[in-house]
Amino acid sequence: MDNNIEKKLEDFFRKYEARFNESLVGTIDVEEAANSFTDCFIGANPFGVLCGKNDDQFRAVITQGYEFYKSIGTKSMIIDSVKVSSLDEYHSMAKVHWRSFYSKKDGREELIEFDVIYFVQMRDEKPKIFAYITGDEQGILREKGLIS
Repeated sequence: MDNNIEKKLEDFFRKYEARFNESLVGTIDVEEAANSFTDCFIGANPFGVLCGKNDDQFRAVITQGYEFYKSIGTKSMIIDSVKVSSLDEYHSMAKVHWRSFYSKKDGREELIEFDVIYFVQMRDEKPKIFAYITGDEQGILREKGLIS
């Protein structure tokens, strides 16, 4: 594994984490968030596969997503670890372990830990996400009483 690529991906996801947390306090950098993805990308979860296009509609969804997380009491999203596997000289897989902290409506704090697997392509020395795999996020949020 090229340590340079591993370092670039660690830095990339740390900026991704910082941008998400900044969005929770009102600063949403939609362009930078969109620039983290390739022109077309794939998202998968237990319920299916989404084919996305990095366009104006995607930028609107980014803003709606950040607003959703704020509305359910998300306080922060912290990366616990980034495990990188090189697939070839241009592509890598990164398994990111997240710790998300919430403030519930009754004032109690909630911690949810989860993994997201990202597939990343190096383009002009910059990482871009072209696919990601998540678990049943809505189910966990419902189970923890953050959504109904």
